Parts: sequence; C-alpha cells; structure tokens
Amino acid sequence: MTAALLVLAILALATVLLVTEWVAMEVTALLVLGAVTVTGLVTPREAVAGFSNPAVVTIWAVYFLSGGLSRTGVASRLGRHVLRLAGRSETRIVGVVMLSAGVLSAFMNNIAVVALLLPVVMDIARRTGQPPSRLLMPLALGSLLGGLTTLLGTATNLLVSELMHDQAGVPFRLFDFTPVGMSVMLAGVAFVVFIGRRLLPRRDISDASAATPAASLLAQYQLGERLFRLRVPAESPVADKTLGEIQINHVLDVQVVGIRRSASSELAPGPRTALRVGDVLLVRGRQERLQELAGWRLLADDDETPVLEVLLAESFELAEIQVADNTDLAGKSVRQIGFHERFGATLLGLRRGSITVESRLTEEVLQPGDTLLVHGPRPAIHKLSRDPQFRKAPGASAEKLVADYNLVQRLLVLRLPSDSNLAGQDLLSAGLGDTTELRILAALRSDGVVLPCGPGLKLAEGDRLLALGTRPQLELVRALAALMFDSTPPDVDAALETEQAGLLEAVLAPRSGLAGKRVREAQLRERFGVSLLALWRGGRSYRSQLRAMDLRHGDALLLYGPRERLQALGREPDFVVLTEAAQELPRARKAPLALAILGAVILAALLGWLPIYIAAVLGAAMMVATGCLRMDEAYRFIEWKAVFLTAGLLPLGLAANNSGAALWLGENLAGWTAPLGPVGILAALMGVTFAASAVLPPTAVVVMLAPVVMHMAAQLQLSPRALMMGMAVAAASTFINPLGRAASLMVMGPGGYRYVDYVKVGLPLTLVVWLVTVGVLPLVWPLSAR
Repeated sequence: MTAALLVLAILALATVLLVTEWVAMEVTALLVLGAVTVTGLVTPREAVAGFSNPAVVTIWAVYFLSGGLSRTGVASRLGRHVLRLAGRSETRIVGVVMLSAGVLSAFMNNIAVVALLLPVVMDIARRTGQPPSRLLMPLALGSLLGGLTTLLGTATNLLVSELMHDQAGVPFRLFDFTPVGMSVMLAGVAFVVFIGRRLLPRRDISDASAATPAASLLAQYQLGERLFRLRVPAESPVADKTLGEIQINHVLDVQVVGIRRSASSELAPGPRTALRVGDVLLVRGRQERLQELAGWRLLADDDETPVLEVLLAESFELAEIQVADNTDLAGKSVRQIGFHERFGATLLGLRRGSITVESRLTEEVLQPGDTLLVHGPRPAIHKLSRDPQFRKAPGASAEKLVADYNLVQRLLVLRLPSDSNLAGQDLLSAGLGDTTELRILAALRSDGVVLPCGPGLKLAEGDRLLALGTRPQLELVRALAALMFDSTPPDVDAALETEQAGLLEAVLAPRSGLAGKRVREAQLRERFGVSLLALWRGGRSYRSQLRAMDLRHGDALLLYGPRERLQALGREPDFVVLTEAAQELPRARKAPLALAILGAVILAALLGWLPIYIAAVLGAAMMVATGCLRMDEAYRFIEWKAVFLTAGLLPLGLAANNSGAALWLGENLAGWTAPLGPVGILAALMGVTFAASAVLPPTAVVVMLAPVVMHMAAQLQLSPRALMMGMAVAAASTFINPLGRAASLMVMGPGGYRYVDYVKVGLPLTLVVWLVTVGVLPLVWPLSAR
C-alpha cells in the first residue's frame, strides 16, 4: 500500500505541474520518469523503455509521413481542389473546409493540416468577402475531428492501441476507430455547419470593401491611425546621420517605414540609411510622442549645480537591492513592471555577475540575483528593501556606489528658464517625458528643497532638474523632438505597397523558436529583413511599444519589408504565412512518390504484413531517402513535446499497475459507476476524460487513466476495448481550450478569436461528440465482456 500511496502522490504532483506549467510539460514528464525510478517503483530499464515504446515510435514516424505529404504538395493540392467546390455560400464553405481538413487529418498530423490549409482558407475569405472568424475555427475543429477516424489520426489513438496491446494482448487495427470516429466527425461537421457557425463571432477584422489586399490589412490592424509623416528641417542635427546612429526607434519608440526624398522613395530603410535635409519620413508610432519630449528643447544647461548635491540630498537615498529568487518579477522587463510607478524609486543601474548595465535599463529583463541600484525618497527605498520581491544587498557607501556606476558622468542638471512657459505644468504636459536613456529624477527648488519627480509634481520657475542621461543623449532627444510634422495625409496604401516592398500577414509556426521572445530579441529585421508593424492578439490590434512585447503562439503578425524577403519568409520554419502566394514551392514532382509511400504503409499495416510502428518507420525512412523530405525538415515537423511527454509519463502508468494504485482506483470507480449500467458507465468515463483533457494534455490523460480503465472493466465485466475507445475519443476531443491544442491556437490571431469564442462553440460540440459516441460505440463495440 505504501507503493500505491507513493504513486498517487507522484500523480498528484505531476497533475499540478502539468496544469500550472510552472515548468515545461515535457520537463515534468522527465521528472516523473526520474521519480518513479528513484523510488524503486519501476526498474531503470522500464523507466526508459517508453522511448522505444511502439506508440512513441509511431508518433514520430507519422510526423515524418505528414512532413513528406506537406513538402511534396499532396495535401495542399488536394485541399485546394476540394475547396474550389465551396462556392460563395458560407454554409457550403464551412462544410467543405471541415471535411477537407478532416479527411487529411485521418492520415496526417492535424497541426500540419491546419498550417497547410490556413493560407488557402484565408485566400477564400478574401475572395468571397467572408470574415476569417467564420471559417478558421471550423478549419481547426475539422482537423481535430478528422483525427478521430483512424489509428494514425492522433497520438492518443496510437497510445491507447499500444496500451491495449500491453495489457490485453490485442491492439487496435488501423481502421478500428473509423466507424465511431467517422460518425463523430460527420455529426460534428453537421453541428458546426447548421448550428455552431451561428455561435461564431462575425468579427470582420479585414475590410472586404478595400480596393487592395494591402488596404484590407491596413484597415484590419487599424494601422492608418498610427502612421504619420515627419520632415527633417534645415540645419537639423540628424541630417547626414544614419537611422542607426540617431536611434529613432529607441528614443521615440517609432519605426521608420519609408523615406521620400525629392522624386525618389526608399521603402523599408535599414539602420545604415542616412537622412538628408528635406527628407520626409513615413513613421509608425504615436504622434503624441514628439509632444511628450518637446520640453527637453526648452531647458537650459546648468553646469554650476553639482549633480551629487541633488542626488544625495538628505530626503533621498541611493542603495542596492537584489532581486529575490521566488519573485514574479523575473522574466519581465523594467518597462513591463512599471518599476518607478510601482515602487516609487528609479533604477539607475543593474549588476549581473561581473556585468554592469548602465544603458537602456527600461528594456532590461530582470533575473533572480540581479543587483539593482535604486534612487528615490527615503521612505520609498526603505519600503522597497522590505518588499518580499527583493532582498538586501551588502551595504556600500553612497560615494562608492556613485563611483561604481559612473553616476557623475551619467547625470545632468538642467534649469527651467525664468521666461519658460513650462512653469505650473507637470512633467508630461511640459514635454519632459522619459526615454530609454533620459529621465528626470528630482527637482531642486530655489529655496533649496529637493522634491522627487512624479505625476503630481508641478514645475516652478527657477527649478533645477536632475536628469539621468548624458549630454549626447540629451542632444539626440532635442534633435529628434525638433523633427517637423508634415500635415500632408499619407497615402498609406501607395506608400507601403509597391513593386519593391509590401505587407504580409503571418503567424508563428507551432514549433517556432521565436515563441516567448520579446520582439526586440527576435531581431526580425536583422534575421529576416522584415519589420513588425502591428500585432493582433485577443481580438485587438497592438501598434505601439511592440519591441517590449512577447511573441506568442496565436498572435497574427503584420510584417513589412522588401518583396524578396517576404517571399523568403514562406521558407522559414518559424512562420506560417497567411497567403498562398508566399508559400514555399513544394516538390511537386515527388508527390506521386509520397502518396505511394503512404499507401504502402497503410497496406502493410492493414493486411498484417508488418506492425504499424515498423511500417510507419519504414515509410518515414523512405520519405527522406527518396527526397520527398529533407532530414532537417523532418526534425522540424516532429512535435517533440508530444514525444517526450508520452515517453516520460508511460513509466507512471506502469508504476500504477505494479503498485496496485490502478487496481484500487479501478475498484473504487467501478463501485461508484456500477449502478449506472454499461451505457451510463461509458458516459461517466467519457465525462471524466473530457474534464481532465480540458486542463491536461490528452496523452497525459490517457497514460494516467488507461490502467484504471482496464481494472474497472475487469471489475464490471465490461469490454476493455469499448471503454478504452470511448476514453480515446474523449481525450482527443479537446475543443474548449485553445491553449492545449496547437491547431486551435494557430487560428486564434488570424481569426481574431477570444478564449470565450472557443468555449461558446466547443462546449456544445463536446456534448455532440459525447452523445454520438455513447450512442454509436456500443453498436460497433459491444460493452459487455461476455
């Protein structure tokens, strides 16, 4: 019983980690593998046997097969031909989209199917004037429903089949799932076509009346509201300097989209592009930003007041603190935290190991153990030192801190002229807003009182202002704030869409390495030669302060750049572009070969010549050997999370069997459900599985429940095959949580969906799957074991 309790404890801890994702799911699976080995619940060989388990082998082999069908154009060609039948009726389009995705998903990974058909469906939406929000969720749902129809359709089907083989000696065959799965798929398609689509939002984030695709994208992302013109005036200090040298994107938080000079234009200029007097810049950003910085031009230099007199005034304190290990600030930038607003202190420097950071501190991402140099009123600093987010750093004198962080060289004193109209205004109204390198810290009044600079401070005549920044940085801000607005309304469509440059919409690929990175860390211009103009997330467009935002799966990205760069983006594994024209050209000549390989795999498994996992591995090898798929492409097609998650959790199922935990749970579940009768037991089991799969990965649910279901079937004298198939259908039918399904998440941004949209459609669709399965499954697979 001790071993059983240990298994249950590991199971409970694993469930918490999988639900909360405090650590990556695949890491949790590997921790579980280690835990059941160290505790002696399984032997070391049994622990690692999951990586050679036939289900795991078949899972990665099927990804190879899907990749071969994708790269040879088999799937996209089939999808295009079928979707041509859709016409212009929304009802017909939704039905054809779902059936096309479902048929392809019977033999391909549903993520690959959605990635292939997404640009096709987007083009159909543009051509017919249908809002993408009415078509893209049906695409994802069709791919998920289609995976229920064959053994190869989902990882959960493969896993359930192998668990049946381990515990009952007879696995499911290739088309054993088809009668139930096809019934469920057809019922699900019918529901969405006639009822579910009415629950979809009519969120037309594109503009069907737009004259060009570019105009439609601009309207969709509301980019016209954030595009304006700036002119370089005569004798401007920025003339003859490059965009990189003047750091306009950092200082003004804008992006220069194009430059018009006399009769010529340069679109998507790079950091080496030099400005000339008279240049007109087309800029994406907030016009108000220039007004927020205009006041810096009106301040006079004050070289007489020592900076330390203001910095180390009696009412202020300079101190070091360290970021605590268990803080929720870790992984967030200083700007995201709103450090000054939240804590009432200003960050003047950061030390990480032997590295001292003194510039662009607002963009710095905090890490546990970082030492922060903070300055502010004494009460604020004392409160900060007691905050559990931080811990005290070893004490150092103020003079030492000034020297260590080069503060004298990084601080300025500026004076409010007597004839200035800034008196009586707060900092923002006076045009003294912050930049990444320049910030007002305190004000020294004429009576000698030093006041902290905050939202409530009103400037007074004769104030001397202590600013964090250097003289070159101040001059740079003054020069940029002196750029002149050009009141001519920009012809945005013509300015952005030319023969040389254009716009492209894309989403992150499911296995993109850019997910979780900030836009500035992704280096889109340096790596891909394109700029991010706007981002669509959670039903709204983001057009400013993009550099500090994280890229997430489900975001739709509006990219701008030279056309050859946009075309090349279709070949990048990090993106799925949302137009067919920019897709990477398939190896069309290899398409018959890829189809023949898939047919051979199906035939060998169907006739019993080879086990499905051997047939799939040979098919995967042939896809690469015949040039249908390159090896580097094959690795990118594999969803490694599913592989590690399944292989790492399989020992937990074995431990549950060996320890008696599965038997105990099975007996109790049998006792609770026995009064319901066979059909009621099936319905109850599916209900538990639906609930668990809404918050846990489906493969994890199957691994945890399978041993319990087998013992439950034995206790109740029911068919384990019928119960296991019911569990498999329920585990794979996760429609209400897009975060747990890459196929659903991929359409979230382009469709403009919110989380509640998935719940509104997914909840009744789950009920349809539940009712159809409970009604059809007993007819195909009798519930009684006798």
